[in-house]
Amino acid sequence: MTIRVAVADDQALVRRGFAMVLGHQPDIEVVAEAGNGREAIDATLEHRPDVVLMDIRMPEMDGLTATAEILDRADWPVKVIILTTFDPDDYVYRALQAGASGFVLKDIPPEQLAPAVRTVVDGGALLDPTITQRLIGRFAETLATDTATARRLDTLTDREREVLVELAKGSSNDQISDTLYIGRATVKTHVSNILTKVGLRDRAQAVVFAYESGLVTPGHHDIGH
Repeated sequence: MTIRVAVADDQALVRRGFAMVLGHQPDIEVVAEAGNGREAIDATLEHRPDVVLMDIRMPEMDGLTATAEILDRADWPVKVIILTTFDPDDYVYRALQAGASGFVLKDIPPEQLAPAVRTVVDGGALLDPTITQRLIGRFAETLATDTATARRLDTLTDREREVLVELAKGSSNDQISDTLYIGRATVKTHVSNILTKVGLRDRAQAVVFAYESGLVTPGHHDIGH
């Protein structure tokens, strides 16, 4: 399967650099480029890529607004990867809330870019555990636990909650399997059930949900409720 990618960044050199790196991959095709958020929306709806690399800060319309609109309007399972030049900030956090599948720093080594794209296509999340815990902790600890969000936890079994806690740590399916002493296929089933029951797009949203529901608190990985 060829993975179709769109690249949105207001810096032409950066945009074309990413497109060039990905274009050399046998299983990836760059189908569109965009220089601002509005162009990113139009290009995505026209070309229907599997993945959009989205700069978070662009003129006319920023990547956060564009991400939210794309994920709201797309009638196919497009994934958005946020591009940022520095330590993730509230824009990135809000993009994860909106449904982005993770983020990468713009200085990502070229050899890691294609694997990042493949990861989100395969249903994974691009969330470095250390950075993500700091990022989400920075903002989640300022929020009161949302009662409606917390109630959605009630739909999960005890085992599913345990799996969700592991997801919040950034654990892979193999790591969850080893930690909870359950089969890898069982882990996949639990993750799928969590996403379906709670109404989440992917693992990245599951991590945000784990914090905002109070199941996990910043700096701690114990079950909160």
